[in-house]
Amino acid sequence: MKEIEIRGDFIKLDALLKFSALCESGGIAKAEIQNGSVKVNGEVCLMRGKKIRNGDIIEFRGEKLKVNAG
Repeated sequence: MKEIEIRGDFIKLDALLKFSALCESGGIAKAEIQNGSVKVNGEVCLMRGKKIRNGDIIEFRGEKLKVNAG
């Protein structure tokens, strides 16, 4: 599992996918989220603006990310 450090209390899901280089652009991230390809804490998430906070685990294309907020 890869750990991602973010500044502040949260990051939006689409921005996280782009920031972590799992998606090349925000548009691709948005499409992948709307297609049901992304899980947040084990559940499919269709909200691209979902606030991802400290300790949340994101799953996408066989990759897992754990968010550490500072």
